[in-house]
Amino acid sequence: MATGLLLGSLINYFAADQAIIQNYFVNGIFHVIGSAFINALKMLVVPLVTFSLICGVCGIGDIKALGRVGLKSFLLYLLTTGLAITLALVVAITLAPGKDFIQQQTSSEFITKPAPALTDIFINLIPSNPVAAFAQGNMLQIIFFVILFSIAMLMTGEIGRQLADTAEKLNEVMMKVVTLVMDFAPIGVFCLMAKTFSEQGLALIVPMIGYFSVVILCLLLHALGTFSVLLAFFAKLNPLIFFTKMRPAHIFAFSTASSNATIPVTLYALEKRIGVNNTTAAFTVPLGATINMDGTAIMQGVATVFIANVYQIDLDISQYLTIVGMSILASIGTAGVPGVGLIMLAMVFNQVGLPVEGIGLILGVDRLLDMMRTVVNITGDAMVTCIVARGENTIDDIVFNDPEAGSLLDIHLPHKTPE
Repeated sequence: MATGLLLGSLINYFAADQAIIQNYFVNGIFHVIGSAFINALKMLVVPLVTFSLICGVCGIGDIKALGRVGLKSFLLYLLTTGLAITLALVVAITLAPGKDFIQQQTSSEFITKPAPALTDIFINLIPSNPVAAFAQGNMLQIIFFVILFSIAMLMTGEIGRQLADTAEKLNEVMMKVVTLVMDFAPIGVFCLMAKTFSEQGLALIVPMIGYFSVVILCLLLHALGTFSVLLAFFAKLNPLIFFTKMRPAHIFAFSTASSNATIPVTLYALEKRIGVNNTTAAFTVPLGATINMDGTAIMQGVATVFIANVYQIDLDISQYLTIVGMSILASIGTAGVPGVGLIMLAMVFNQVGLPVEGIGLILGVDRLLDMMRTVVNITGDAMVTCIVARGENTIDDIVFNDPEAGSLLDIHLPHKTPE
């Protein structure tokens, strides 16, 4: 990751106009390998979520317990998103980024999409065509269908148990596929970082240093402060060990800027390294990747205050409350893919009367911030999973406290013992 950042920055500074380097390396090797790596991660998401979720629901066994886990997860995700946007607004109002910003002409344009109605969000939870939902990777619809299908499996007795056994075997195979893809992670991450920084460079950060710094400050405060307190108080876990064991998932999230693409790695870290049972993690992680947008909510809060300051528009308390509510509701209806935060931000701007063209001012640094806020998003998914697992008694403290648990160095293909 560091090597890719350094090489990309050097290319941006010294070889931005070199056709050979741009065509054969930036838009050639880096683009092809990086995109292929992201596709490999996305390839795992739908089958892994499907089999893991079936195992999770059937493993819980009790439909009442399933409802309890779902309600806990949903409320905790809404709580952390609300805390994130509130923290961002308080810090941004206090530090006032953009007060002395000298507005320059920019050719960057952002075309907003109409915000989905709240009724449409709930209606679209139910897939009219499950096959289309799986083909398009619509996570909320997939989760709804798989949970409904799994509950039906529980209710059909022996036939359902046979299907559950098959799903467990398929899930085990998918986890092996995850480890095979992760073997190529260093190359994929290097190419992604090199391409991003060769195109963006570090110079674009300088004019936006106030906005950029406040977003990073809020992300750090929320991740290291809010998450640590919740982990220690509710999950009874050491935050330092937790963050150490989540490091592989953090690197993937940073390099891909996609919560959905990081699902396989997040599940692996939670189950193998932290010790959360599949019955809990398989349910909470896909749900969190879809509705938990703590990092994105922080960006929205800071960006709203920043643009209001740049255009010298005063927002009142009702507008700030609208921002909080919109951020929480919008997080439920958007997907965990790169760049979705800008669409959510346009929805918020429209609601509080800020000029949507102001988004063009922050486009230059958004990709870098998108990478960072994705790390916060998946950390929130894992933190909520640990809290729910503690409440359901489905977390193994021995695995959590074992520094070698789930190490990739211990994973090998099975082989026959000589007779």
